[in-house]
Amino acid sequence: MKNNFKEIYDDSLEKPEEFWKNISEDVFWFKKPNKILNKSNPPFYKWFEDGVTNSCYNALDFHIDQGRGDKTALIYDSPITNNKAKFTFNELKQKVSRFADTLDKQGVTKGDRVIIYMP
Repeated sequence: MKNNFKEIYDDSLEKPEEFWKNISEDVFWFKKPNKILNKSNPPFYKWFEDGVTNSCYNALDFHIDQGRGDKTALIYDSPITNNKAKFTFNELKQKVSRFADTLDKQGVTKGDRVIIYMP
Protein backbone atom coordinates (compact mmCIF):
# COMPACT_ATOMS: atom_id res chain seq x y z
CA MET A 1 0.00 0.00 0.00
CA LYS A 2 1.23 3.47 -0.78
CA ASN A 3 2.14 5.87 2.02
CA ASN A 4 1.52 9.13 0.19
CA PHE A 5 -1.97 10.50 0.90
CA LYS A 6 -2.29 12.15 -2.52
CA GLU A 7 -1.43 8.89 -4.35
CA ILE A 8 -3.88 6.92 -2.23
CA TYR A 9 -6.61 9.52 -2.74
CA ASP A 10 -5.99 9.65 -6.50
CA ASP A 11 -6.17 5.85 -6.72
CA SER A 12 -9.51 5.89 -4.90
CA LEU A 13 -10.92 8.22 -7.56
CA GLU A 14 -9.21 6.84 -10.66
CA LYS A 15 -9.45 3.11 -9.89
CA PRO A 16 -12.18 2.77 -7.24
CA GLU A 17 -12.82 -0.94 -7.76
CA GLU A 18 -9.13 -1.84 -7.46
CA PHE A 19 -8.72 0.59 -4.54
CA TRP A 20 -11.57 -0.95 -2.52
CA LYS A 21 -10.47 -4.49 -3.42
CA ASN A 22 -7.09 -3.70 -1.84
CA ILE A 23 -8.73 -2.13 1.22
CA SER A 24 -11.04 -5.15 1.60
CA GLU A 25 -8.04 -7.44 2.02
CA ASP A 26 -7.58 -5.95 5.51
CA VAL A 27 -11.14 -6.95 6.49
CA PHE A 28 -12.08 -10.32 7.98
CA TRP A 29 -14.61 -12.05 5.71
CA PHE A 30 -16.66 -15.12 6.59
CA LYS A 31 -16.98 -15.45 2.79
CA LYS A 32 -14.63 -13.37 0.63
CA PRO A 33 -16.37 -11.54 -2.21
CA ASN A 34 -15.75 -12.70 -5.77
CA LYS A 35 -17.10 -9.48 -7.24
CA ILE A 36 -16.03 -6.12 -5.84
CA LEU A 37 -18.45 -3.81 -7.66
CA ASN A 38 -21.68 -4.50 -9.53
CA LYS A 39 -22.51 -1.52 -11.76
CA SER A 40 -25.39 -3.20 -13.62
CA ASN A 41 -28.12 -0.91 -12.20
CA PRO A 42 -26.82 2.68 -11.94
CA PRO A 43 -26.99 4.61 -9.71
CA PHE A 44 -27.70 1.66 -7.39
CA TYR A 45 -24.22 0.18 -7.26
CA LYS A 46 -23.56 -2.89 -5.14
CA TRP A 47 -20.22 -3.34 -3.41
CA PHE A 48 -18.99 -6.77 -2.26
CA GLU A 49 -22.49 -8.18 -2.85
CA ASP A 50 -21.50 -11.84 -2.60
CA GLY A 51 -19.19 -11.36 0.39
CA VAL A 52 -20.17 -11.99 3.99
CA THR A 53 -18.63 -10.04 6.84
CA ASN A 54 -19.67 -8.50 10.14
CA SER A 55 -18.56 -5.00 11.10
CA CYS A 56 -18.94 -5.68 14.83
CA TYR A 57 -16.74 -8.75 14.54
CA ASN A 58 -14.12 -6.73 12.66
CA ALA A 59 -14.25 -3.87 15.17
CA LEU A 60 -14.22 -5.92 18.39
CA ASP A 61 -14.11 -9.71 18.33
CA PHE A 62 -11.26 -9.88 15.82
CA HIS A 63 -9.03 -7.81 18.11
CA ILE A 64 -10.01 -9.85 21.16
CA ASP A 65 -9.27 -13.06 19.23
CA GLN A 66 -5.85 -11.60 18.39
CA GLY A 67 -5.07 -11.13 22.10
CA ARG A 68 -5.79 -7.39 22.29
CA GLY A 69 -8.81 -7.61 24.61
CA ASP A 70 -7.15 -5.55 27.35
CA LYS A 71 -5.90 -2.86 24.94
CA THR A 72 -7.70 0.46 24.55
CA ALA A 73 -10.34 0.28 21.83
CA LEU A 74 -12.09 3.61 22.32
CA ILE A 75 -11.30 6.93 23.96
CA TYR A 76 -14.27 9.16 24.70
CA ASP A 77 -13.40 12.84 25.27
CA SER A 78 -16.27 15.33 25.20
CA PRO A 79 -15.30 18.99 25.03
CA ILE A 80 -18.92 19.87 25.82
CA THR A 81 -19.41 17.86 29.02
CA ASN A 82 -15.72 17.43 29.87
CA ASN A 83 -16.39 13.70 30.34
CA LYS A 84 -13.52 11.42 29.49
CA ALA A 85 -13.42 7.63 29.40
CA LYS A 86 -11.37 4.79 27.96
CA PHE A 87 -12.73 1.39 27.04
CA THR A 88 -10.79 -1.78 26.30
CA PHE A 89 -11.94 -4.13 23.57
CA ASN A 90 -13.31 -6.48 26.27
CA GLU A 91 -15.21 -3.68 28.05
CA LEU A 92 -16.61 -2.34 24.80
CA LYS A 93 -17.73 -5.81 23.70
CA GLN A 94 -19.60 -6.20 27.02
CA LYS A 95 -21.39 -2.89 26.47
CA VAL A 96 -22.18 -3.72 22.84
CA SER A 97 -23.53 -7.14 23.86
CA ARG A 98 -25.72 -5.59 26.53
CA PHE A 99 -27.09 -3.05 24.05
CA ALA A 100 -27.68 -5.76 21.42
CA ASP A 101 -29.64 -7.72 24.03
CA THR A 102 -31.73 -4.61 24.75
CA LEU A 103 -32.50 -4.18 21.05
CA ASP A 104 -33.41 -7.86 20.80
CA LYS A 105 -35.80 -7.55 23.76
CA GLN A 106 -37.43 -4.58 22.00
CA GLY A 107 -38.12 -6.78 18.97
CA VAL A 108 -35.50 -5.23 16.67
CA THR A 109 -34.46 -7.70 13.98
CA LYS A 110 -32.12 -7.83 11.00
CA GLY A 111 -33.12 -5.22 8.43
CA ASP A 112 -34.77 -2.86 10.92
CA ARG A 113 -33.53 0.71 11.02
CA VAL A 114 -32.39 2.08 14.36
CA ILE A 115 -31.30 5.62 15.20
CA ILE A 116 -28.95 6.05 18.13
CA TYR A 117 -27.99 9.33 19.76
CA MET A 118 -24.48 8.93 21.07
CA PRO A 119 -23.45 11.73 23.45
